[in-house]
Amino acid sequence: MQTVTAVAHRGDPYRFRENTLDSLRSALRRGADAVETDVRLTRDGVPVLLHDETLKRLWEHDRPLPTLSADEVRGLTAGAAGGVPTLAEALAATEGSRVMLDLPGDPSERAVARIVAVARECGATERVYYTGDAVAMLAVRAADPSAEIALTRKTVAPARPALLDAIRPRHLNYRFSLLDPELVEHIHHSGYLVSCWTPDTRRSLRRLLDMGVDSITTNRVDVLNALR
Repeated sequence: MQTVTAVAHRGDPYRFRENTLDSLRSALRRGADAVETDVRLTRDGVPVLLHDETLKRLWEHDRPLPTLSADEVRGLTAGAAGGVPTLAEALAATEGSRVMLDLPGDPSERAVARIVAVARECGATERVYYTGDAVAMLAVRAADPSAEIALTRKTVAPARPALLDAIRPRHLNYRFSLLDPELVEHIHHSGYLVSCWTPDTRRSLRRLLDMGVDSITTNRVDVLNALR
């Protein structure tokens, strides 16, 4: 069976709260090749690990992140789970490992530039790569001409050649249910790697391995490791 990159989705969320330092460390201990995490900016421009627009789902505070400073986020989420970490803290905790940064929502060019700058300041440029929609990835490309990018695709319709030329992704990153063997073969023939998110069942993972995808982002990295 071919080598596939096992990417841990938000760390190890079945054992630890997603996007926390404990979750990222657990995923790496369990054999992940890379960890995926979501990054947003606080009111004062600090990149932190959070998928949602608010703290409601995970931290029981219905407060939009853009209205909170980094210190306020730390105060509201401190506790047994370790709180919402900054990107800098996450990069330190995963030192030596690959990190996929997902830029959710509709981040501004300034926000994306700040995230890229923190990766650079932390000396993590060579091990960090980025995923997200086209607008965010265009901003990444502007901020770092050499960045590795996995362009998110939510449809099987081909991306416009001009867009691909501007973003220059290494991977096309699909919702896993959209992939079939013919599409995977076409993407490979077009010169891109195929990555996908977020299959968790053995059946889905085995199907994707059989197709020859290059990277799988999953909540069950232990199951993927057993299959590969």
